[in-house]
Amino acid sequence: MPSVVGLLEQHELAARRRVDGLREEADRIQAELAAAEREWQEWAIARRRVDTVLAPDSGDTADTEVIPDPRDVDAQPAARDAVKPKSQVPVWRQGLAWSVLSVDYQRILRALADRLRLGQGPLTCQEMAAAFGMDVVPARVEALRSKAKRLVARGWLAEPAPGRFTLAQAVAGPGGGS
Repeated sequence: MPSVVGLLEQHELAARRRVDGLREEADRIQAELAAAEREWQEWAIARRRVDTVLAPDSGDTADTEVIPDPRDVDAQPAARDAVKPKSQVPVWRQGLAWSVLSVDYQRILRALADRLRLGQGPLTCQEMAAAFGMDVVPARVEALRSKAKRLVARGWLAEPAPGRFTLAQAVAGPGGGS
């Protein structure tokens, strides 16, 4: 008959082997997790680059603010010279017409104004893409979302719920814009 101490030693040895095996497995999983996270980050960077290239108005400098150098009052800012007409979204103010916006932005405002006029609620970017006859694919939807978010930031649209857009209260129809 085995001794109690012998049995304890056997159980201790079995437990030690199990702990060592689990540690090795945990180390392997940690290494695999780190590699997967690096791969995920690389794909996220690649997706952002592709989105930038595929965006309809790539190169839009609307998010960059040009601050003129006070020592060079007569010179025009270089970034403004490079901008296409109507590619920037100005901050909405009373009396500002929709015609200051590019056609893409006007189309978003018009769709939301029609919804408001018909007493319907806010639109998602997927619904906008479908309404505009676009393919409802992530690149198109994200391009619309970018434009809608820019319009929200500039006071043209409101986002009452995440991802749902409507005209800002003060913004009127396409006739006057005030």
